[in-house]
This record gives sequence, C-alpha cells and structure tokens, in this order.
Amino acid sequence: MQETTGRYRWFVVGDTNGFFGLMFDNLTVMSFLAGILIFGFQYPANIVFGRMFPGTAFGVLFGDLVYTFMARRLAKRTGRNDVTAMPLGLDTPSTIGVALVVLGPAFISLKNGGMPVRDAAMMTWYIGMATMVLIGVIKTVLSFCGPFVQKIVPQAGLLGSLAGIGLALIGFIPMVDIFGLPLVGLVALGLILYNLVAKIRLPYNMPGVLVAVVLGTVLYHVLGPAGLLGTTYQPPAAELHFGFPLPTLGFIDGFVAALQYLPIAAPFAILTVVGGINVTESARVAGDDYNTRDILLTEAVATLVAGLCGGVAQSTPYIGQPAYKGMGARAGYTLVTGLFIGLGGILGYVSFIVELIPRAVLAPILIFVALDIMVQAYQACPVRHAPAVAFAHFPTVARLMAIKLGNPDIVPLERFQALMTAPGKELPEVLVTVALGNGFILTAMLWGGFLVEVIERNLRRSVVYLGILAALTFFGVIHSASPDGNMYLPWHLVNDVTRAVPYQFTLGYAALALLLFGLSFSKASREAPVAGGH
Repeated sequence: MQETTGRYRWFVVGDTNGFFGLMFDNLTVMSFLAGILIFGFQYPANIVFGRMFPGTAFGVLFGDLVYTFMARRLAKRTGRNDVTAMPLGLDTPSTIGVALVVLGPAFISLKNGGMPVRDAAMMTWYIGMATMVLIGVIKTVLSFCGPFVQKIVPQAGLLGSLAGIGLALIGFIPMVDIFGLPLVGLVALGLILYNLVAKIRLPYNMPGVLVAVVLGTVLYHVLGPAGLLGTTYQPPAAELHFGFPLPTLGFIDGFVAALQYLPIAAPFAILTVVGGINVTESARVAGDDYNTRDILLTEAVATLVAGLCGGVAQSTPYIGQPAYKGMGARAGYTLVTGLFIGLGGILGYVSFIVELIPRAVLAPILIFVALDIMVQAYQACPVRHAPAVAFAHFPTVARLMAIKLGNPDIVPLERFQALMTAPGKELPEVLVTVALGNGFILTAMLWGGFLVEVIERNLRRSVVYLGILAALTFFGVIHSASPDGNMYLPWHLVNDVTRAVPYQFTLGYAALALLLFGLSFSKASREAPVAGGH
C-alpha cells in the first residue's frame, strides 16, 4: 500500500539495504574492470586506480545525485513520500566488454608496435576516454528519440546479444574466478544463489550480497595466510590511490584510434538507451512515473562527464527499481551510493576495497547478473523467437575465444600470426574465429533480427538485414580480418588469406540474401508463422 502523506525523508531504514545492493554492484564492476586490465593484460595498476577510477566514479556520483534530485522533485509534485529513486551505476556488460575488447587489445597492440609500456598505457587511457565520449554523444542524441530507437531495434537481437555477453563475458569469466578460489568462491556463490536466485530470506532478513561479500572476504584473509586455499596469499596493499577527476582534453589524443572501436561502442550505447526506456517503464508500473527523456539524458551526460574526467566505463539506470522500492528504499540510497563511490574514487578507498575483496567473492554477484540477463532474454521474447535469441550468442562466444587466442601469454604472437594466415582447403580456423568475434555486438543484433524476420516469414525484411551484414562485413565494420578489429578497404589487405575474409563473407551473405529473396515468392513462405515452440 502506497504512503501518500507525510514529509519525504532524506533517509529511511530501507535505504540501508538499497545502499549495500547498489554500492556492491558498482564495486563489483570496478573490481572486474581492474582485474581484467591488471591481471589479464598486465596493464599498470597505478593508471587504473589513479586515473581511470576517479573519473569513472565521478560519473556515478553525478548521475546518482541527479536521480536523487529527480526522486525528491517527483515526491514534491505528487505529494507522495514513498517515491523511490532510479538506481544508477556502472553498466556491467559494456564495462567488461570495453575492458576485454577495447582497452586490453589496444594496450597489447600498442606494446607490440614498439611503444614503451608507460606510453602505451597512457594512450590506452586516452582511447578509453574517447570511447566514453563517443558513447556519451550517441546516448545524448538517442535520448531525444528513445521510443523510436526501441521500435527499430529488434528485441530478440538486442536481448540475444546482451544474453550472449551474459553467457560468455559476464558469466564465464567470473565463473573461472570462482573456481580459482573454490573454497571461498563457492561459499559466496551459494549464498547469492540461495538469497537472490532462489529468493530465500537469510536469518534476520540480512542482505544476501553483504553477507556473501563479508563472509567470503573473511574466509579469504583467514584461510589464505594459513595456506588452506591452495594458492599464494597476497595481502592487500595498505595504500590509497588518490586522484582528482579534473576535466581533461586527453581524449582528443585517442579519438582517431577510438573510431575503429565505434562498431563496439555504438551498440553498447543503444543497449543502455533501450534498457533505460525499459527500466523507466518498470518504475512507472511500480508507481513512480519518471520522464523517460530525463532518465536517458541523465545517464548520457553522466557518461560524458566520466569520459571527460578520465573515466572508461559508462553509467546506466539499473534494472530493478521496483526491487529497491520493495526494500523500502527511497532517495537516500542513491545519494549515499553516489557519494560513497564518487568520493571513494577520488580519495582512493574504493581501489583499496577492490584490492581487499578477492574477485572470487565478488564474482558471484556477476553470475547473478548474467543469469538474470540470459533468463530475461528468453522470457521477454515470444517463444518462437527463442532460436533467434540463442543464435545471437555465437558472435560473443567467438569474441571470447579470440581474446584468449590473442593473449601472447597463452599463444605466442608469432604462432598466433602463423595460425591466422595458414593456407588450406578452408579459411584458417583462428582467422574465422577472430573475424566472427570482431564487431560481435552489432553482429549479434543483426543476426538475431535477421532470424526473427525469417521465423516471422518476412523474408524480404530478412534480406535487408543480410544486405546490411554484407555491407558492414566488406569494410571490416563487423567480421574484421584484423586481430585489432580495424576497419579497412579490403583491397588494401596485404595477405591473400586475410583478404579472402571480406570478399568471401560478403559473398556468402549476398548469396543467402538472393536465395531467401527467391524463396519469398513461394507459397509456403507466405503461410502464418508457427505460434509457439516445440
């Protein structure tokens, strides 16, 4: 029952649970951003903590402060004191995706090109900033035409591409971390599954995320020094990485290089815009009628602010505003979360907490996010579109494999290049894997949309998707034959095997388009689509 009288308070008891949930979500994403770069790509930790974190956290501070103000404004306008603020934080899919397919590969490429480590790290930071600025500009434009964007983007392609990210990047990589420290990780995972997935309350209604993180962290620091974890225990460094997020034009130095990653950046921007529309609608159904444009514009400006101040991760309104409302949260939780994360990035205690809590303890939170994303993709789409959702997973799986193959610690650079260009009866498997993974989000969206149209018997619309795929493939916007995912004029590719990718992939899409166009004249293709699944 809604409360409609009384003073709207700055902080209520329910804001405590809301704060821990939203705060740990942000810490988890920042932990994996740091872990992927530092441990996965040997990126200098001082630049992550001292330059990337402050600006990234400042974007969260800005967005959460605005959402807090919007909640209080809505409460004043409606006269209700039960208004719950929209939660804002770092976008999990794009943060992990940008780390894995933009920042990490850019750093490796710059080092392999002969640039000193420090210079390569700084240029990578500039590229990350420029990527955020590009995403922020795209989101700002799209915030004024949100409903149109939601209408033209195929739901199965959009959710299928997101579910693929959930499966391969958000789910699989954290699962490896969990089993890297199984004694600690499985305990934390079990608590998350028990409380958040099975929805069973813990004793005294304690918040599951907080209990899992605290218990897992205590276990790690108690069992680790005793040698009971099967690994080498490393105590956290007792130091703060201070950094003030001053606006900088450093992104200009990385702008040209960032343009090659636009096929990755643009879909990430679209994903959060459509997601923002959906979560605003869910808040309206729950009783809090926010202006959709204001919600989208705030997340866009927060992303721009972060990028201009050195951030490398975009912010987004989180799914689950009704869940925070169910906790009894109002506007205090976004205010305190924004201050905690923002000041933590500046003063350095966020980086200390990230080092204090092992990733195996935070990873189960991402497993929950991954499960939620994957399940939502299948539940929100019509049953007969499930194959299209599943079909959209494959490019992300290819991208994950390409990341592992392209890591010189796993496959030496010389060996990788030889595998990429080895002639044979078929295109080299490694080359095909790399090409399938490049531009994976845009590819997944288009693959999902294409198959939806085939399922719906709209064969001529499916031909349009194939035409777009062919055009983008020819110039390397998707399916780039370059390990770095660069766009190109295909006749400038120097290796015959590599040059075959844009021509053969493009011809393959064109041949399928001609086939389906011919089949569109058949009687069977005009029959009504199958109503359900098997």
